[in-house]
Amino acid sequence: MKILGVIPARYASTRFPGKPLIDILGKSMIRRVYEQAIKAGSLDEVVVATDDDRIAEEVQNFGGNYIMTSSEHATGTDRCAEVVAALPLYDVVINIQGDEPFIDPAQIDLLASCFDQEHTGLATLVKKITSVDELLNVSIPKVVLNETGEALYFSRQTIPYLRGVAQENWLEHGTFYKHIGLYGYRSATLLELTKLPPSALEIAESLEQLRWISAGYKIQTKTTTIETLAIDTPEDLEKAKERL
Repeated sequence: MKILGVIPARYASTRFPGKPLIDILGKSMIRRVYEQAIKAGSLDEVVVATDDDRIAEEVQNFGGNYIMTSSEHATGTDRCAEVVAALPLYDVVINIQGDEPFIDPAQIDLLASCFDQEHTGLATLVKKITSVDELLNVSIPKVVLNETGEALYFSRQTIPYLRGVAQENWLEHGTFYKHIGLYGYRSATLLELTKLPPSALEIAESLEQLRWISAGYKIQTKTTTIETLAIDTPEDLEKAKERL
């Protein structure tokens, strides 16, 4: 089984334009993501997928691999699919977020291990919620799982709802998981996903993975204890610098 790591990277960003090229103590963010990704023993190759010449030039300058992709893609999933179409020798693709300069290679390897099961077409990671603030934060997608670790549903609301228990006590009476935004796909499945229209659930929650569940796809999960800092805003960048 050959596994490809793809780092989708676009220059335009509503909250933080030029984010992949920001300097983090002497290295661009895209370089830091790439250097972490290539440490994952499960990946046979890592490429940056971008539509911007400035990002491509930066990747080339630090000796990385890149593929130019269309500027019309709405999601990183679509960008990954274009790469797969160009590199059909890979069986599995891991979609690595381009704003995770501290991504742990162990997370990538854990996600890749989901595909040791032949029936797995889609996979992602989850993490146990340990604070009430996280539990009630609608910016953090939650997920409920079945007995085999497949995702039943994702929501920005807290799920499951514990009837008859005060919210501040929910963590004492149930187990809750949040979604970690790292995806893996079998190549054939990925190409199928790009043909799906947005679903009503996806539009309602603004969560792309609900499109796949609505269409009948199963998403295998594994639980990680690791969570890294994503950089979405200039404030996140300052936090990142403090960690180095």
